Order: sequence, then C-alpha cells, then structure tokens
Amino acid sequence: MGAQLRVYRQRIRSVKSIAKITKAFELIAASRIVKAQQRVKDSTPYAQGITSAVSAVASFSNADHPLTTEPENPTRAAMLVITSDRGLAGAYSSNAIREGEALAALLRGEGKEIVPYLTGRRGVGYYRFRQREIAGEWTGFSDQPTYAVAKEIADALIEAFVRPTEDGGVDEIHIVYTEFVSMLTQRPVARRLLPLEYEETTDEPAEGALPLYEFEPSAEAVLDALLPQYIGSRIYNALLQAAAAELASRRRAMKSATDNAEELVKTLTREANQARQSEITQEISEIVGGANALADATAGSE
Repeated sequence: MGAQLRVYRQRIRSVKSIAKITKAFELIAASRIVKAQQRVKDSTPYAQGITSAVSAVASFSNADHPLTTEPENPTRAAMLVITSDRGLAGAYSSNAIREGEALAALLRGEGKEIVPYLTGRRGVGYYRFRQREIAGEWTGFSDQPTYAVAKEIADALIEAFVRPTEDGGVDEIHIVYTEFVSMLTQRPVARRLLPLEYEETTDEPAEGALPLYEFEPSAEAVLDALLPQYIGSRIYNALLQAAAAELASRRRAMKSATDNAEELVKTLTREANQARQSEITQEISEIVGGANALADATAGSE
C-alpha cells in the first residue's frame, strides 16, 4: 500500500472518531434540552407574577423608593453578562459577549462607568484576557443553574445597588443573556433591571390589567420585601433561558459538525479510491513493461 493511500485512510479514521464525539455531544444536548425547556416554562409564571406585583406597587403608590426612583445623574452601572462554562456551542457565548460590549459602549456614551459581573468561564476568560476588572464572577453551572446561585448573584447586585456610588455602589443594574425562542432561534438581549422603567400607555398589558393591592404596613415596606424576590426571580429566569439556549446552540453546532465530518469522510473515501486505482494502474503498467522488456531481451538472445 502506497504512502498516499495510508495518509488518506488515517485521515478517514480520525474524522470518523471526531464524528462519533460530536454525535455524542449532540445526543447529550438533545436529551437535556427538554428538561431545560420545562424549567423555563415552570419559572416563567412566577417571574411574571412578581413583576406584575412590583409594577402594581410602583404604579398605584407614590412611594419614594430606590427601586422606582430614577437617579438624577447616574454615574455607575452594573452589567451582568451570562455566558457558558464550556465551548462547542457555536457562537452562543460570542453573541452574548458582543451584546454586552454594545451595551457597555452605549452606557459609556451616556457618561456611565461600567461595573461588570459575569457568569460562565467564557465571559470570565474574555475579560481576564483583556485584563479588565471584574466586580463579581460565578462559574460551573451554566447548563444547570439553580435558584441558590441566582439568589447569590441577586444579593451581590442588590448590595451594590443600595450602596452609595461614592462607596463603590451603582445607580443601575443591567443584564445581558441569551433568550430561548425556539430550538432554531436564540437571541441575545439586554434588559435593565433597576431602577424600573416606566412606560405611559392607555393600552391594557398583554398579561391583563394590573391587580389592585392594599399595602400593609406601607408601599415602601412592600417594595423592600419584593426587591430581592424580584431581582432573584428575574436573574433565575434569565439563567434558565440562557441554559436552554446554550443546549440548543450546542445541539445545532454538534449536528453541523457531525454532518460536515460525514461529508468529509465521503470526500476522503473518493480520494482514497482514486489513489488506490492510480496505484493499481501504475503496478499493472510496471508489470506489463517488465514483461515486454523480458520478452524483448529473450527474443534478442535467440
């Protein structure tokens, strides 16, 4: 067997081994994404309910609370960017980081200092490689987040929000994550969590009219109690959305890699067959040439 044919066969074996690995990753992601979608579905009603309650308190009371009061001259903004711990998910983390960079540029254009908080090793590695300061980081749970982690992140952000800016606090809290739309569509989005954004409208909200509440002992006390619950639920829902989006992106990326590997195997097999045919043709030509030379030598000796 010629050297060229051996090279082709070695490459075919290598590509087939890679295809087995990418196929395994695809199947693992496909098996986990159903549970991830269910977790998103289960957490969404609670997040919507507590958001509706906070909106009702903010709309039907005149409470002067940091949750609802826009600072006159905001100078510092916290930005939580949610990325993945592992790769092999296509452009999932890159798109989230790019959305975070766009938000940071917008906030800097408004004269605000960015205080980054990161989840996922991809985002942490991106910032550390560029020697940027990180206010907080959490890793090791991107595909299976828990509420305990979300509460830990929320507590850190709330602690920075209620602290005066001259002592290292922030005036705003923004979050950047990847929203799970469908198995084929995941889009990075940026949201402002605090202070709440008011929108004056005469149209009824899509989820229905806001309920009427009586606040005891006061609207301020209710907002104090709702603040950690509201931020925790929003961050937890964002983490679940990002986890489902990460698994969907990984499944699609691994399926594409498997398909490309199979196509490459077909191409290499054709090239190997051509190389084998060329070797056979060359061997036949050498045999025929040798036979003719031997026959001519025999005829000349006679």
